[in-house]
Amino acid sequence: MKPIYDSWNLAYKSIFGALRQFRTCRFTIRLSKDIHPDFAPVLVLFRTGFKERFINMNIVSEEEDCIAYSAEYTARYSDVHYYYFSYTQGGIRHYIKKVNVHEAAVDHGDLFQLTVYKEDYETPDFLKGGVMYQIFPDRFCNSGKPKENIPYGRVIRENWGETPWYRPDERGHVWNNDYFGGDFAGIQSKLGYLHDLGVTCIYLNPIFESHENHRYNTADYMKADPLLGTNEDFEKLCKEAKKYGISVILDGVFSHTGADSVYFNKFGRYPDVGAYQSKDSKYYDWYSFINYPNVYEAWWGIDTLPNVCENNEEYTEFICGDEGVLRYWMKKGAAGFRLDVADELPDRFLDNLHKCVKGYDKNKIVIGEVWEDASNKESYGIKRRYLLGDQLDSVMNYPFREAIINFVKGGDTRAFIYSIMTIVENYPKPTIDVLMNFVSTHDIERAINRLGGESCEGKSKDWMAERYLTDYEYDLGKKRLKAAMALQFFLPGVPSIYYGDEAGLQGYKDPFNRRCYPWGHEDKELIEYVSELSRVRKSIPNLKDGRIYFVMNDNELTNGRVTAFTRQGQKTDYIFFVNRSADVVAIDRISVHLYLFEDFEPFYGKFENDTVTVEPYGYTIIKARFAGY
Repeated sequence: MKPIYDSWNLAYKSIFGALRQFRTCRFTIRLSKDIHPDFAPVLVLFRTGFKERFINMNIVSEEEDCIAYSAEYTARYSDVHYYYFSYTQGGIRHYIKKVNVHEAAVDHGDLFQLTVYKEDYETPDFLKGGVMYQIFPDRFCNSGKPKENIPYGRVIRENWGETPWYRPDERGHVWNNDYFGGDFAGIQSKLGYLHDLGVTCIYLNPIFESHENHRYNTADYMKADPLLGTNEDFEKLCKEAKKYGISVILDGVFSHTGADSVYFNKFGRYPDVGAYQSKDSKYYDWYSFINYPNVYEAWWGIDTLPNVCENNEEYTEFICGDEGVLRYWMKKGAAGFRLDVADELPDRFLDNLHKCVKGYDKNKIVIGEVWEDASNKESYGIKRRYLLGDQLDSVMNYPFREAIINFVKGGDTRAFIYSIMTIVENYPKPTIDVLMNFVSTHDIERAINRLGGESCEGKSKDWMAERYLTDYEYDLGKKRLKAAMALQFFLPGVPSIYYGDEAGLQGYKDPFNRRCYPWGHEDKELIEYVSELSRVRKSIPNLKDGRIYFVMNDNELTNGRVTAFTRQGQKTDYIFFVNRSADVVAIDRISVHLYLFEDFEPFYGKFENDTVTVEPYGYTIIKARFAGY
């Protein structure tokens, strides 16, 4: 018996995944011939806050054991839609709903999701098919240039690579005031290295003047932090990077400022009168005071990070206006922005930010920090509309990260596929092509630790501080990291390397995941492997925007050791086999298993005599032509 409905199969849903506004999609269900509906089944769609819409379905074919019914829907409204099917037999209404991510059953299950995005929604091309590299500026490279105009209260660490400070002071505060001196000139000196690694875009964690080393407590949005260099040094970095074919994206922290800032000025560092100092300050209305001046809304209650009222007209104009922060840094060379805590930025502010960035140049990119499925995310009771065409181009792809890590560590293959395909099904295609795919960031432990070492969950900072992988753990973590990175580079989206991952840099959670890049002590074999991934990625045009389809993931065939998927092209598909095990895996009779394909050719790895061989923790790629159903 054929499935009742399968949202991944074009024979059931004529357009896979999200739907562009005003496109028409055909939905088809197949009911057993034992079912005799009292009248035509219906397709039921609705949007949150709107009534259900019922669309009658018509018989389109009679097959061996079932009757096929279809209905068409033209998407007029950009929104997240939900749908199911229904029929009545003998006066009893039955429902056809989702039971395993993409297939359906009768009288139980959940709703299917249909994301409809704006007709004119497109995303910048410069990132597609490329490789991103995330840099925590203080810890990547110190050029050795003398530092000038250093604000008071900072401690400059003398020995590059020592453990970052993490213990609280006598008052219980951790001020993050130790700096290793990474700077713009240091990044510029390593552009050749990044180019050889295959990098096409640098994402910089915050660069604005701030008085903690992470720089998420902005002190002056219009000024680069003096330890990094000047605004002109940043502009020079962007110009030099462009010569290598590398663009630069900045981190935008717009939900809060630092208490020690031009705007709040709690400690009187700046000559301007800040909101903390006087209600007459021009910045007073940017903040929400509960009991002036000492009790105010702050990010997660941290009093060094007072929240701003993003929709305050003066603040919005300051960030998004013609002479505002966004335009200023784009004029200096920024290719776009990654938005810190995007779910804490209200819709109206995101709308204004998007208009500003795209009004300046539609090819500038806006990426949001969202940890969940961004297509159906709710925050603070509000259903968000990040990916419908008016706010974000892309998001940080945490769902892929978790799926990759769990799979490589031995998790269920089907769960891995479901996690990947759920995002691919729910997100607009323009978003999928520029998703930020990573296995490590500055907010989570490094992948090599997660893959090879002991879990840090529930452990203290003291435990994490000097905890390094044993030789055995490092070897295991490195092998698994290779498999994880292969998936990171070949799945839809753009791989984002967190600085040092390619060099074997270790680190548990903040601040130990922000250690200095180990210049002179790199794992050069791992660097060469990542460079190889970049070269392979660049040589496959389908990785720029080709759709994904998982194939041959029968656990019995490879004992769950290998996952396989295609990246589709107009003439040729590339089929990727990634081995998460310590075994050499040989899969024979490939043409039989992949019977929908023909004209098989080797591309990377071993393929001969109709057998694909995948080395431990390695990958093999073959080419084939899709022959159709």
